[in-house]
Amino acid sequence: MLRPLENRVILDISKYKKEETTSSGIILTGESSKEAPVYGVVVAVGPGRTLDNGEVVKIEVKEGDKVVYHSFTGTEVEYEGKEYIIVPAQDILAVVE
Repeated sequence: MLRPLENRVILDISKYKKEETTSSGIILTGESSKEAPVYGVVVAVGPGRTLDNGEVVKIEVKEGDKVVYHSFTGTEVEYEGKEYIIVPAQDILAVVE
């Protein structure tokens, strides 16, 4: 499994991956296709950010949380046939309850 470092979070986005092609085959381009909120499920959480004084700031989300994250962030990776994105914790905007 992937293990995030520092204040990074790994999200499973395979279930929520936005279609960039319409059902009729039209390919969406430009910024309009990327403006919708983006969702993911937290699969791994790093230990947190270490401050200059050595204190560790814990990450507020936990494994299994469905979250909304900033649409222009992170690094997408494919691992064992699933799509993930690794994002900084501060780019997670909300937990969906």
